[in-house]
Amino acid sequence: MPKTIIRHWTALLLMMLAMVVTCGPATARDRVLIDTGWRFAKGEPAGSDAGLDYDVRPEVTQSADGKVADARPDAAVAVDARNARILKPWILPSANALIRDPARRHVRPTGDPGSDHPYVQAGYDDSQWQSVTLPHDWAITGPFLETGPYGGMGRLPSWGIGWYRRVLDIPASDRGKSIFLDIDGAMSYSTVWLNGRLVGGWPYGYNSYRLDLTPFVRFGEANQLAIRLDNPPESARWYPGGGLYRNVWLTKTDPVHVAHWGAVVTTPEVSAERATVKLDVTIDNDGAGLADAEVATTLYALDGQGRRTGKPVASIARAPVRVAADGQATASGSAVIEKPRLWGPPPTQVPNRYVAVTRVMQGGRVVDEVETRFGIRTIRFDPDRGIIVNGEHIRFQGVNNHHDLGALGAAFNTRAAERQLELLRDMGVNAVRMSHNPPAPELLELTDRMGFLVIDEVFDSWERKKTPLDFHLIFPDWHEPDLRAMLRRDRNHPSIVLWSVGNEVGEQYTGEEGAAIGRKLVQIVREEDLTRPTTSAMNFAKADMPLPGVVDVLNINYQGHGIRTLPSQYPAFRARFPDKAILHSESASALSSRGEYLFPVPGAISASVRPGAGGDPVTQQVSAYELFASDFGSSADRVWALDDQHPWNAGEFVWTGFDYLGEPTPYYGARSSYSGILDLAGFPKDRYWLYLSRWKPDLKFAHILPHWSWPGREGQVTPVHVFSSADEAELFVNGKSQGRLKRAPFAYRFRWDFVTYEPGEIRVETWKDGKTWASATRRTTGEPARLSAEADRTRIAGDGKDLSFITVRVLDKDGQVAPRAMTPLRVTVTGPGELVATDNGDPTSFVPFQSAERRAFNGMALAIVRARPGARGTITVRVEGDGVQPASVGIVTGNARQ
Repeated sequence: MPKTIIRHWTALLLMMLAMVVTCGPATARDRVLIDTGWRFAKGEPAGSDAGLDYDVRPEVTQSADGKVADARPDAAVAVDARNARILKPWILPSANALIRDPARRHVRPTGDPGSDHPYVQAGYDDSQWQSVTLPHDWAITGPFLETGPYGGMGRLPSWGIGWYRRVLDIPASDRGKSIFLDIDGAMSYSTVWLNGRLVGGWPYGYNSYRLDLTPFVRFGEANQLAIRLDNPPESARWYPGGGLYRNVWLTKTDPVHVAHWGAVVTTPEVSAERATVKLDVTIDNDGAGLADAEVATTLYALDGQGRRTGKPVASIARAPVRVAADGQATASGSAVIEKPRLWGPPPTQVPNRYVAVTRVMQGGRVVDEVETRFGIRTIRFDPDRGIIVNGEHIRFQGVNNHHDLGALGAAFNTRAAERQLELLRDMGVNAVRMSHNPPAPELLELTDRMGFLVIDEVFDSWERKKTPLDFHLIFPDWHEPDLRAMLRRDRNHPSIVLWSVGNEVGEQYTGEEGAAIGRKLVQIVREEDLTRPTTSAMNFAKADMPLPGVVDVLNINYQGHGIRTLPSQYPAFRARFPDKAILHSESASALSSRGEYLFPVPGAISASVRPGAGGDPVTQQVSAYELFASDFGSSADRVWALDDQHPWNAGEFVWTGFDYLGEPTPYYGARSSYSGILDLAGFPKDRYWLYLSRWKPDLKFAHILPHWSWPGREGQVTPVHVFSSADEAELFVNGKSQGRLKRAPFAYRFRWDFVTYEPGEIRVETWKDGKTWASATRRTTGEPARLSAEADRTRIAGDGKDLSFITVRVLDKDGQVAPRAMTPLRVTVTGPGELVATDNGDPTSFVPFQSAERRAFNGMALAIVRARPGARGTITVRVEGDGVQPASVGIVTGNARQ
């Protein structure tokens, strides 16, 4: 063979070997989503006395349902767990990796409780169980409870025992690897068995956790996985959902690998010219002998969709690390990125991101590889201005959101969450508070990509209880591992700017005793992350009490502006803590039902909902004039008037962005809340345009309310309000002026409170700085004549997860929305897709979300559609209604989302 050919093949072989060393085998780390192939059953076998409770729970003698949302939490009830058959001693060791002091870690008792239970046996016939795909919420299918308690939890049966089973095929070639089960969220008190042996579990339903399956795996065989959940009643103040409602993963690694959440990126020096990126990588050695390894990292820029772009922008030199048997060690290094692209919130900044690709090598072989996404940015809280991001003052225009996705329930869906964020962004929202628990990890990926600022919150209660069986039962044992789990999982997300260790906890009332608990939690945060400040939302603690002094940033709920907290507590907090930023972490809590206008309308700027004054206890609807609030809250108008008088306030997080399941203040006979700026279906209430006028003041628009179709109100006073950022407005009724108004100081709407209704047209003209700004018109509509159907996206992925949201409107013959229409509708789906759910935003509707039949609510309804997995083609969605022309829309499904 000629020497040139030999040299050619030799060079090629060397290049291929170099690629293996550099890139590593594809199997260095396998992280497999196990969302299919599950069987589910509710309850225990007939006649079973399973004895599988985590702990002894207090007896519930009185339901907390309907309890005032800001009621004072109570002391825990003592229980005697001696001689009880409980799993707690076997579950507690699951937390050991997240307990800092080795002396406080737990020793697993001998034995495997539950090993004789039929549902954990490989031979058990589960063919009659329900076949489910994760994420799965067992409660969202209902039926709704029309009587009895649990309106606070959404009138959906989320409580009870649920079992999930799945076979894991782990080949013999995986022998010698470490095998982990990673659960992003399980509601709640989860316990896991593999091959009949108890592996471990996790009580808190909102946290992600890892279990080591390796000692229980039968390599080369089918492995029977069984997961039991025990979701208590009276365990939440809102709808918690039930089940494996987030993703579950099987992770396989070499014994020497990056620890769970073991890569930590910080950026200690940032400027427009250069940024120092520091990376600490914790390495686990699950082997029986001392291990020597090397850690190397390459940094890449990401595009707007999170994909790597171009060549590496920097690298961190290889660092040797020696890890003891069954031990850990950390390798640290840093690199400089020239002219870094900073992460920041739109519209003035761009949420640029990078990824650190870390490889662990032994003997020239890559044994592990992980990717860590991060952003480069600076944040600082200033007591006079609030948050400063990359040197720019950003005022929080935020909302609170609970974790349910409306008609989809608690089962997380990335597209549904993305749609919510898109709707909020269009309104001017730049921040989200995770109320009141760690979110799905995919939600933080979205906030990173879209540029939202985030308050990540861990607990709604500490040792004192809000409902009889809430988190307070496990707080003493689990507060440290649960808090560390959230911090370690989430600390690389650039969108997170504050860590909140609690929400309206009962320890506000217990003076120094409560503050001591707060100090302990804050210390844990500082041990895990020194780059962000701490907070805890307070609705009772006053400036002279101990708890506010514990945290770095003061998060105040309603005390600045709530009806029960007059006068405002802001000046007192400002005087007592002049060096701390003050943030309105729950503002407003205004209430309304979309499209429901009740008369008479008070002249006040804010009022509590009462019968005949904002609320109708018969229909259980709340007026959409957007003047009414919960007893502890207030309208947006009142919040802003006080905010503008305290300009050092860092901004607000409105309660809430969307209506949510449960906590239906003021009518606990309903299914969902009234506090959203958007309703449960994602349709904007009138309040949406009020916030738009505040948060996007350069947007030229005028929004009129109410509608102008009032048969029977002829000659009666029907106030007209207009939301706009203009400073002057004139209203016309059928061409007759009702007066030209100038915006008064600390006023945020134009209102003509003595307009007499007459059918026809109302029109508003507005001006700003003396120049024409915007106009708007409403006309009296005719009878419902036809339907329209509009999809938010007409092309979706054929993966069985991507969704299209179809808005259905009831129109008159002229194409105007019939604002009072309650037309019965029927949805049919043909082609390679299926109907997932319907809704209409009516908080009082008990029609199952999965029903294809639903009335319009004030002229609108929603249908949610997905493609069948692997399907391609056109999905046709047809909507029919009584006495109206039908409508249809086509959705193309394939491999890509648009």
